[in-house]
Amino acid sequence: MEKLTHIDESGRPRMVDITAKPDTHREAVAKGLVRMQPATLEIIKKSQMAKGDVLSVAQLAGIMAAKQTPNLIPLCHPILIGDIKIEFNTNDKESSIEITTTVESVGKTGVEMEALTATTVAALTIYDMCKAVDRGMRIENIRLVRKSGGKSGTINLE
Repeated sequence: MEKLTHIDESGRPRMVDITAKPDTHREAVAKGLVRMQPATLEIIKKSQMAKGDVLSVAQLAGIMAAKQTPNLIPLCHPILIGDIKIEFNTNDKESSIEITTTVESVGKTGVEMEALTATTVAALTIYDMCKAVDRGMRIENIRLVRKSGGKSGTINLE
């Protein structure tokens, strides 16, 4: 079994030393899904939710969350994020919104946690803004779908 990188020899948590690693272009793509009632999706698409434009607010919340990742996830390195894109794809047939987040950076460590955090917070924001009209919404399948950069190169997970 491989040694855990965030645990030192005495079993205590530690931040991984990335000092000697070269800077490379890094990119990560994460996705997630919010399922809801068809009427809720229609309200969102028409920008008629009482709390405001749900997708614009969720997009902003996701971007802000990505930038706060090292404050939320223990031992996560603070990094310089070059770009964050959050896109929403509505699906009338499944009454859902798919969230796709792409984060890019040039640095010594990857941006997977930033992409996953942005996707999660965007989904939570959709839920929060719509819960008054649809308590049965479900946040599902938040996952990393692709990462590139560093010594492991490109990894496609779907």
